[in-house]
This record gives sequence, C-alpha cells and structure tokens, in this order.
Amino acid sequence: MSGTTTAAARCRRETGAGANRWVVLVVLCVSLLLVALDATVLHVAVPAVTEDLNPGAIELLWIVDVYPLVCASLLILFGTLGDRIGRRRVLLLGYALFGVASGIAAFSGNAQLLIGARALLGIGGAMIMPATLSILREVFPDRRERALAIGIWSAVAAVGAAVGPLLGGFLLEHFWWGSVFLVNIPLMIVSLPVGRLLLPESRGNGEGPWDVAGALMAAAGLFGVVLGVKRLGGGEAPFSPFTLVPLLVGAVLMAAFVRRQRRRAHPLVDLRMFARPAFSTSVGCIVLAMLALVGLELIAAQYLQLVLGLSPLQTGLRLLPLTIAAMAAGLAGAKLLRRFGPRAMVSFGFCLTATAVVTLTAMGRNDNAGLLLFGFVLLGFGLETTLFGAYESMLSEAPQAQSGGAAAIGETSYQLGAGIGIALLGSVMNAAYAPGLSSVPGVPAADSAAAGHSLGEAYQVADRLGGASGGALRQAARDSFVHGLHVTLLVSAGLLLLGAVMALRLPRVMDCGTTAIPAPAKDAAGLPAPAAIPGPAAGVVGVPASTPDPAGIPGPRDAAGTAETRVSA
Repeated sequence: MSGTTTAAARCRRETGAGANRWVVLVVLCVSLLLVALDATVLHVAVPAVTEDLNPGAIELLWIVDVYPLVCASLLILFGTLGDRIGRRRVLLLGYALFGVASGIAAFSGNAQLLIGARALLGIGGAMIMPATLSILREVFPDRRERALAIGIWSAVAAVGAAVGPLLGGFLLEHFWWGSVFLVNIPLMIVSLPVGRLLLPESRGNGEGPWDVAGALMAAAGLFGVVLGVKRLGGGEAPFSPFTLVPLLVGAVLMAAFVRRQRRRAHPLVDLRMFARPAFSTSVGCIVLAMLALVGLELIAAQYLQLVLGLSPLQTGLRLLPLTIAAMAAGLAGAKLLRRFGPRAMVSFGFCLTATAVVTLTAMGRNDNAGLLLFGFVLLGFGLETTLFGAYESMLSEAPQAQSGGAAAIGETSYQLGAGIGIALLGSVMNAAYAPGLSSVPGVPAADSAAAGHSLGEAYQVADRLGGASGGALRQAARDSFVHGLHVTLLVSAGLLLLGAVMALRLPRVMDCGTTAIPAPAKDAAGLPAPAAIPGPAAGVVGVPASTPDPAGIPGPRDAAGTAETRVSA
C-alpha cells in the first residue's frame, strides 16, 4: 500500500472511522442514488397525481419543479455549513429530513401538502449532494484513487437519473403514486446508522464566524435566478414580470453576495478559487456541457414519442444506451485521466459529444434505430467523459478546507447549466419550428398560432380540425419539428466545440503528487525554517494537522496555519 493510502488509513483510525474507504464510497453512492432517483421518479407519476389530487396548472408545475428549485438554491448554504460544523453531520441530517419528507409526500392528501413535502425533499437533497463529494475527497487523499471513486460516483448518478422513470413506472403498475416516495424510507432508515458508524467526520479550518447573512443571500439569489431560468425554459415570455423580476432580484442578490465575500476576512466561499485556471475552467465546462445537452435530451424524448410514435417505455429503452455509455465512461474515466490528462480528456469529451450531436442531424421522419443507437452511445460516453474530467479537476484544485463549498459550486453549476440549456435550446427550437406552421393551406390563422406553440398542441389542433386541413397541419408540424431539431442540434454542437476550446486552459497532465505545501515560516532571525522532507504522509490531505518531528519543529501545515481540523467520530 502506498504511503499516501497508509497515512489516510491512520488518520481514519485516529478519528474513529476505521471503515475501508471503498465501503465509505458505497455508502456515499447509495446517498447519491436516492437523490438522483427522486429528481426523476415523479415524472411518470404526474398523470396519477393529477387524477388523484386535481391540482391546478400552477400547482402541478410547482409539484414537479419545487424539488430541483429548492435543492439548487441551498447547495452553497449547506455545502459551506458542512465545512463549518461537520460534513458527516450535515449528511446525516439530510438523511433524516429526506426520510421524513418522503413519508409526508407519500401520504399527501392535497397539492399544497405535496408541494411542501417536495420542498423539504429539496432541502434534504441540498444537504446530501455536496456532502457526498466533500467526504469522498476526504477519504480518498490519493488523486489516482479519488479519480476512480469520482468515476464510480458519477456512474451511479447516471444510473439514478435513468432508473428513476423505470422504477416509477413499475411501482405505478402495482401500487398508488405515493409508493414512488415510500421507497426512500427503508433506505434512509438503513443509511442513518450505517453512515453514523462508517463515515468519517471532518471540517474546514473553522476560522472566523459562519456568514449566516451571506448564506441566506446566496440561497435567495440562486432561488430567483433558477426560478427565472426555469420559467424561461417553460416557454414563459422573457419580459413577463413573473420571469423578469425573479431574474433581476436573483442577479442583484448574487452580485451583492460576491461583493460581500470579497470584503470579508473569512468568506463563506473563497472566491480566490476562481482565480485558479483549472477550477474556473472546470466550472465553466460543467455549465457549458449541461447547457448544450439537457434541453437537447428533452427535445429528443419528444422526437421519439411524437414524431416516431414510440410509447414512453419504448422511449426509455431507446435512451437507455446513452445511460449505459455514460456509466462505462465513468468507470473508465480514471484510466483515461491518468493516460491523457485533464486537458485532452475534457476536450476530447466535448469533441466526441459534438460528433454525436452532428451525427443525430441525420434523424428524419422515419425511424432509424441503428443511427439512434450509435448517436446515443457516443453522446453518453462523450458527455460523461467531459463531466468526469471537469468535476475531478475542480474538486482536486479546491482547497481541502473548502471542499464542501467547492462541491456545492460544482452542483450549482450543473443545475444552472441544465436550466439555462432548457431555456436557450427550447427558444432555438421554437424559433425554428413555429414559422413552418404560419401558412398551412386550409388552417385558420388562430389555429396555426396555437399549433406553433408545440408539436403536442399542433396534434391536438389537427385532431380538432380533422379532414384534409387537419392532416396537412399534422404533416407540416412534424416536418417543422424535425427541421427545428436539426437547427437545435447544430447550435448545440457549436456550444460543445466552444467547450472544447475552453478546456484547453485545463492542466495538460494529471498531477498525482502530494498537495502543494505553503511557503515555509521564518524563524526568529528571519531565515526560513528547516523544511520537512516529504515522506509518505507529508503534505497529503488526510494527515493529522499537527505532527511535530522529534526535534519539536512544527510540520509545514502547522507553520503555515493551514491545518485541516479533524473531529472525532
């Protein structure tokens, strides 16, 4: 076993967490799986919820959107809180809240209670998500092992997102809609004691008070920005007060938050991390990858169902190769990163994904299963390669004391990129789709305008009109949708190529050496203190903060005042 691993194992024994780090990874992956499942499991249950609770249109929108909205808004708050009071503690509190909220959601008798329960689930998810990544960094101090762990972590996330609708469909066939939430409870009941026994506890350096006002400012600002972006993605007018006001208020609060953090001696989030090219570029790559692809995935699902006429189950099966390819990329990511380095890996991922997107422009009105399979496999592998390299570089570049905040920034970037992508690519799709329906023979102008909103609405109008005019409208709508899909794919490919260029700022090689040691302290005569020779544990995250040598000279971390605070389990 390497010196790095030996040092990390010694530290875990000293903190009372003697579990093997791979067992810890399993616990963290189960945590992530639950959060990822809950983000998508409700989608197939929406018709059953609508039939049972009879929510209004706005209430139904909030039932679906309040979970990701609240979760994205609170990631920074709970990520930095974990750095302050203990990352495991926040994770376990998230477990408990997630389990309680799942029970409330399962037995909700009205839409208002279900919305509140989904909001509580979002709070629990925001406590769990950044904690899993920050603890993962804690128990894997060796970057090569950590890269493998992140690959497994990201593969589990892909599985959760894909399995959610399938699990929801299975449960709905045998039980009522509340069962999609009840599945969380036994897993949380098991995770709480197992996490308490096996997960190590750690904190940041704890200097200065926790910036409560800044945390609330960030949460409110992100809530406004994400809400406005989601409304844009839902097709709302950009200058509608219900869209514009949240965006403006959120942007002002986020600008004030940044200004506040720059002025504080002990900021909630150390914005100096963004001055590091690897960190800022990784965050930008995450945003751009999600911006280019999430909206595209939604459009692809519409294409499969509305143009090709596939059932929801058939659509899920067609998209399954994308998930399997993403899992394979996650598992192979560690080897690829060591072999090619962050710069080549992320750039290659972007280029591969752009190639897949351009390939999919060959899709037409007729089904081509082979083309779709090839395109989706390339898409999944390229996307996961990009995100894996970006996440690993971002997490490795961030200071250990700020790992919770760094993980929260990464997850927030993911959520914002996804929301902006839905809004941007949705707008591109609508701009390319609607003109083709403006002058369909025999269709009144009002019906043409209604059909221009979406392909599903065009089919409804065509069914109402019937006859030759209805058939002509259906044909024109299908052709216009395929044209809009091609335009959207090309725009997405352009964004991906821009990401490939951006990734050139990442490091060329994966640095698997020890963590850089700050400048040595000086003795009373103003001369540098004797430097410690890096042994098996020197300068590696996971080593006890204070390890004096036999002569009584402080170790390099103590001399620089950057010790990582350890907490007994």
